[in-house]
Amino acid sequence: MKFTYIKTPLNRYTFKNSTIRKWVEFYAEEPVLNLFAGKTKLDLNEVRNDLDPLMPADYHKDALKFCENWNGPKFGTVLLDPPYSTRKSMEMYKGILQSPFNALKNEIPRILVDNGIVITFGYHSVSMGEGRGFRQEHILLLSHGGAIHDTIGIIERRTTKSIVGLVNLECPDMPD
Repeated sequence: MKFTYIKTPLNRYTFKNSTIRKWVEFYAEEPVLNLFAGKTKLDLNEVRNDLDPLMPADYHKDALKFCENWNGPKFGTVLLDPPYSTRKSMEMYKGILQSPFNALKNEIPRILVDNGIVITFGYHSVSMGEGRGFRQEHILLLSHGGAIHDTIGIIERRTTKSIVGLVNLECPDMPD
């Protein structure tokens, strides 16, 4: 498993930060589904969804409904960067609650290629989990400094094998 630590300012739109954006662009496997796309377009072959109709996105659907209704090609990467709490969800989407995160995570394997990855940003270090057939490959710790909570980015790969525990912590070979 790889581990990366980056000191970086917090931004409401995660990928506006060039360091985080480059990290995602380096590790993502195309095509990419960006379920909570926000303002920043990635330099990837991405399908963009954002509940806010003012965001530059291909679709403006609830993330769960998007996944349930997707019948196009499967994705190599699903990118999850939702508002991290109910309060943030209400702020970001002008009072509209997003769908339950566990239901969304249960639907994602159906639209992901075998051996595909999910990259999640949040305050926790497990998103998809072994119970859904995923194993952790990379953890990114984003230190925002001061009294601001850190953000955790995690890459999990869909697999038929279950691996428990930390193995081979090493720095990634990521370009500057």
